[in-house]
Amino acid sequence: MLNNYCNICPHKCKIDRNKGQTGRCKATNKIKIALYSIHDFEEPCISGKKGSGTVFFSNCNLNCIFCQNYEISQEGKGKEITIEELAKIFLTQQSKNVENINLVTPTIYVPQIIQAIKIAKKEGLKIPIVYNTNAYENIETLKMLEGYIDIYLPDLKYFDNNIAKKYSKVENYFEVATNAIKEMIRQVKEIKLNSDGVMQKGIIIRHLVLPNNIENSKKVLKYIKENLPQNIYVSVMAQYFPTYKAKQNEELNRKLTKEEWKEIEKYVEKLEFENGYIQELGEHEEEYVPKWEM
Repeated sequence: MLNNYCNICPHKCKIDRNKGQTGRCKATNKIKIALYSIHDFEEPCISGKKGSGTVFFSNCNLNCIFCQNYEISQEGKGKEITIEELAKIFLTQQSKNVENINLVTPTIYVPQIIQAIKIAKKEGLKIPIVYNTNAYENIETLKMLEGYIDIYLPDLKYFDNNIAKKYSKVENYFEVATNAIKEMIRQVKEIKLNSDGVMQKGIIIRHLVLPNNIENSKKVLKYIKENLPQNIYVSVMAQYFPTYKAKQNEELNRKLTKEEWKEIEKYVEKLEFENGYIQELGEHEEEYVPKWEM
């Protein structure tokens, strides 16, 4: 499953996870998940009317100081399961009539996930599989997924690598992420929606706007518009709120202002994306749930 020197993600820690060694992501060769659930608040073409069948994997190859799921991604909250148990989870989610299987932060478990998908498909798994990722991916690992993933849902967090290093403790994020996204586009090719407007195949690039970083967001969006297919789906998110270590960071210890979000809205309108979504900005923290507009 895993070779003796882990190179699943761009960190290439080269540790032996089969012997319980851990690298940057803190994962061993055991699959670890925090929960699986039905999620109604992804983009409309992902959640549809029936919800997305999410599986949240524990640990992460980034260390974002503002992670809203930090207990899972940074503190490793979760339970170890077998490949066979993961396959059963996929089938259980399908039995609940969800639109898809949504793999959240799956990168570090790719070899095991592939095996679970094979087992589940033999037992009747038919719905689309979504790969929900921070985009800090190895091309070689993504190529392993070809034919198994129907929909890619990558973030494109940063244009400026200095910001990526400061907030997510990662090197060369922009180059790595954009090359990974191009490989995802190569794999899924054209976008397919069913008669209910739910995506069956394709890619949506997500970008979370951070306070005091509006120019970074503009550069990310400009790059997408000028360098990727014109019909690509883009999802611009306003749901940031300070949590985890961001509470102590002077740049990130507040929500977006109305002025910041209005500036982004105008810029998105100026770029004239063909497809995608932009969130509304909530007045209160409890309102930070997706309210998507075309």
